[in-house]
Amino acid sequence: MRYIVGVSDMKMSNHPGDTIVTHALGSCVGIAIYDPKVCVGGILHYMLPLSKVDVEKAEKNPFMFGDTGIPELFGRAYKLGATKDNLRVVMAGGAQVLEKRDFFAIGKRNVIIARKMFWKNNVLISSEHVGGSIPRTLYLELGSGNIWMTSQGERIDL
Repeated sequence: MRYIVGVSDMKMSNHPGDTIVTHALGSCVGIAIYDPKVCVGGILHYMLPLSKVDVEKAEKNPFMFGDTGIPELFGRAYKLGATKDNLRVVMAGGAQVLEKRDFFAIGKRNVIIARKMFWKNNVLISSEHVGGSIPRTLYLELGSGNIWMTSQGERIDL
C-alpha cells in the first residue's frame, strides 16, 4: 500500500510492502524514521517549529509542530516494536521558499528544532537534505528500508 502524508500529518507502518511519501516539503520539514530489525517506519511532515504559538491547535493535531510531532512519531514507532538504537533518522525540507528576506525564517527554525530535539535525546540524524530554496518529496520504502527524495526531477538517495 502507498500512504500519502499531508501537511501537518504523519503515517506509520510495519508492513514490508508499504511505501510512505510526503510531497511539497518547502519550509516544512519531513522526518523519516525506520527500524530495519522490525520493519517499522514512518514519516512526519510538520509545518511549524513550536507548538506554543497555538497550544489549542497542537492539542488537536500534534503533527503540525516539530516539538509535538517528533515525540509522537517516535512514540508510535516504539509502540510497534522499534527501538531507538536501531532507528535510522532522515530529515528533508526546511527550505526558504518565500522571498530572499524571509523575516520569520520558518524553514531554518523547523530544522533547528529537530536538531535540538535529536541532540537532547541522543538521536543521530543518518542523513539530511535541508535548506536552500527547492521543494522536496520524501519517500520511505518499508520492505527495503530505502529512503530517498526527489526534487526538480532528480532522485537523491538519503
